[in-house]
Amino acid sequence: MLDAWVALGLSPANVVVLEPQPSPDIAALTERGVRLNPPRDSVGDIAAAVLAVKPQIAPEVLTALAPFVAGATVVLSIMAGRTLRFLADNLPGAALVRAMPNTPAAIGRAITVAIANPRVSPEQRALVDALLSAVGAVEWITDEALMDAVTALSGSGPAYVFLLAESMARAGAAAGLPPTLAATLARATVAGAGELLNRSLLDPATLRQNVTSPGGTTAAALEVLMAQDGLERLMTAAVAAATKRSRDLAG
Repeated sequence: MLDAWVALGLSPANVVVLEPQPSPDIAALTERGVRLNPPRDSVGDIAAAVLAVKPQIAPEVLTALAPFVAGATVVLSIMAGRTLRFLADNLPGAALVRAMPNTPAAIGRAITVAIANPRVSPEQRALVDALLSAVGAVEWITDEALMDAVTALSGSGPAYVFLLAESMARAGAAAGLPPTLAATLARATVAGAGELLNRSLLDPATLRQNVTSPGGTTAAALEVLMAQDGLERLMTAAVAAATKRSRDLAG
């Protein structure tokens, strides 16, 4: 995300990173002008503070972050499960946005869902929207209860697609293809179909039907995948499990 912000014109000199155990990649950011773990009194006004940590360590991180949050600061949290109320309890009076992007942010193709608490001003919301839009599309909601399902569908969703590519490659090898060729075909098919879906004005069902000739090879495969105990049942169960886990993380 930081790479995208810098590419759009954010000066690294205006960025502070708080990380008690910085990785080599994070430490290398200092060569670009990013300030790593500076004392609070050396940092000026902070427009936005981005929380990008595992939810399990949130309480200790928020304690360290609190001195950096002033009245004009908007806090953007991308932690799974941690609610606006949890954040407000740890950062009283703060303007808060809870968001859930996904890993295609690395190539500017994320989809992010965000929700703001009442303390967020229109200007702060616009700032957060600009930050999130730098890595992909943004959808704003007003019902925080939806965030657990958002996390389960789009937040975790890239892993489901990667698993699909893995499974297709293994299935191709089982059908007799050399494993390397099977992996190449699976990767290219998933990537190409995803890009076609992205560019097309047609819905997924229509695109699927366009590939399927009656009585053909695709129809034979879909008969298995669309059976009562097929892909849709498995995906529904998987998203439900991830939704429950997101709720569990909230405590």
